[in-house]
Amino acid sequence: MQKRHYGLFFSFILILIALLFWMNLILGSSDVTGGEILQILMGDRSDQVYVSILFGIRLPRAVAGILLGGALALSGYLLQTFFANPIVGPFVLGISSGAKLAVALAMIFFLTRGKEIGLFMMVVSAFAGAMAAMVFVLLLSVRVKSMSVLVVCGIMIGYICSAITDFVVTFADDSNIVNLHNWSMGSLSGINWAEIKVIACIVVFSLCLCIGIVKPMNAYRLGEAYAKSVGVNMIFLRVLLILISSLLAACVTAFAGPISFVGIAVPHLVRTALGTDKAHVMVPASFLGGAAITLFCDMIARCLFAPTEVSISSVTAVFLVPVVIVMMIRRTNRNRND
Repeated sequence: MQKRHYGLFFSFILILIALLFWMNLILGSSDVTGGEILQILMGDRSDQVYVSILFGIRLPRAVAGILLGGALALSGYLLQTFFANPIVGPFVLGISSGAKLAVALAMIFFLTRGKEIGLFMMVVSAFAGAMAAMVFVLLLSVRVKSMSVLVVCGIMIGYICSAITDFVVTFADDSNIVNLHNWSMGSLSGINWAEIKVIACIVVFSLCLCIGIVKPMNAYRLGEAYAKSVGVNMIFLRVLLILISSLLAACVTAFAGPISFVGIAVPHLVRTALGTDKAHVMVPASFLGGAAITLFCDMIARCLFAPTEVSISSVTAVFLVPVVIVMMIRRTNRNRND
């Protein structure tokens, strides 16, 4: 019966992603009918404007929404597994903000010298920033035993990194640097096929690593003592969890800026819907759930006030903050009852 429940969930989420993907291709400041989309996809190039809109803007953006949304939710699940706590995520712990600061500084360094930052350097900068924030959080976790205090410290780290980024972007003189403001708020706008290739490589590689460690993760869920008793190398597992989660969060931040609350809320929603926290189920479910939520929120961000576009982080905050609040209230009540 449980496997049937999982099958229904995965069938539903895949259909939902397909529907949202299609809606993202159709809807926007310039509406394109479904028939016109099909004609273009089948090779009709008579209307170059619609062809440009579809292949140059909407299609890569929708693909990016799936890859980056899934990556962010998966990063959140890995962090929740590492800390054994459902209220942590890359945005809450300041990891996304650390990556954002590093990318902004790298962009400014290159742009002030009349050069454009390459895709490789962008990812490296984001990963370095994410790892720096993660290391700082880990050092705090050694001294701070309360998870709630650690989360507050992570939020403070995020605010500091965001404040420095805002100062740097606000007082920049170069017009190209000033345009970094939209990116620093979180947006899928402007992602191209070259960036999609890099994103896909990083996300698929990370996803494969996650699938490879689902058995040790399941053992880790049952306690460190049990994991050691069945032969799990705890140091290796923890290092992998840190590296993969930081790489995924860095990838999202490098190409779309910080996207808030997807990493913390989506794993919780998926966990509640499935009634399990087993890694071999949660890894693909979290990825697909993050893809669906991000596609939906990006569609709202593009279409709600079209042609004006709002930050995707603003939309995810509106929809997902209530989820986080309810989750924290339930967790507090459960701890009191225990």
